[in-house]
Amino acid sequence: MKQHYMVSEEQEDLRIDRYLSEACEELSRSYIQKLLKNQDVLVNGGPVKASYKVAAGDQIEVDVPEAVEPEIVAEEMDLDILYEDQDVILVNKPKGMVVHPAAGHYTGTLVNGLMAHCRDELSGINGVMRPGIVHRIDMDTTGVLIVCKNDFAHNSIAAQLKEHSITRKYRAIVYGVIKEDEGTVDAPIGRHPVDRKKMSINEKNGRRAVTHYRVLKRFSKYTYIECQLETGRTHQIRVHMASLGHPLLGDSLYHENVFKEDSINFPGQLTGRKNSKEKLFTRAALHAWKLIFYHPFTDKKIILEAPMPADFRSFFGNMATEPKRNILPGGE
Repeated sequence: MKQHYMVSEEQEDLRIDRYLSEACEELSRSYIQKLLKNQDVLVNGGPVKASYKVAAGDQIEVDVPEAVEPEIVAEEMDLDILYEDQDVILVNKPKGMVVHPAAGHYTGTLVNGLMAHCRDELSGINGVMRPGIVHRIDMDTTGVLIVCKNDFAHNSIAAQLKEHSITRKYRAIVYGVIKEDEGTVDAPIGRHPVDRKKMSINEKNGRRAVTHYRVLKRFSKYTYIECQLETGRTHQIRVHMASLGHPLLGDSLYHENVFKEDSINFPGQLTGRKNSKEKLFTRAALHAWKLIFYHPFTDKKIILEAPMPADFRSFFGNMATEPKRNILPGGE
């Protein structure tokens, strides 16, 4: 598929790979560099190197090869199923598991396991790569995820997500002590302008994102919080909490050295305790704790909670000797 661009005066002198990473948000910078190397990018009719700096008026043609969808194989897995009927299945996803196949992850995903468990009983609306998937959580986020077994259920849950009638509550541990008992972050989120692996608050090109949070328990250097999503943007809680100066414990992508002066060794190491060098969190401390939705066929209200994962339990055990601070209703 060929895409065409013309460089404006404001974009002059940008490297071609950076220019294209901004113009083609769906393509990673490394993939763009591969296209350049394979001469699939032409400037004014000829190939250029990744170091080429664009000039105003340059005519750029990008030939993106058509993606070939690989065959997704069913894999037997020991899924932690919280609820299941003929229309929906709710799974407690472990850390380190990708929700659906994508580049670099064609096996071992939740979809691979669901295909073995559900056989042919998964909705097909999202295509062969994401059967049954109506929403997702990050690879290292644990917790409850709803999957649809038929198209009617899929459309119903998708509509509930769009109307914000589904309640999604997360538990998280952040660096620093949050002073307010509760708050709301209403800030648009979009792709980071420089680091394409990250998202950021982007007033110009971001999409509306709203996160409500409340404090459950305060420690001397951390705060245990509950977050409720109004929207579901990529890395939403991680970006919003980092924007407040309280990145998630263990989140090496968004901590931004906020607590550089602290004695904490990133990511997620606690010091000065019984097991001071034990890595309690090798991931962002985020757990999809509760999901409330209305059943697609019966319209019955269903409330499901995913039990706290082992690293959260270890954290609270490790902090047992912490001097008592205020614990709010709903906390540990």
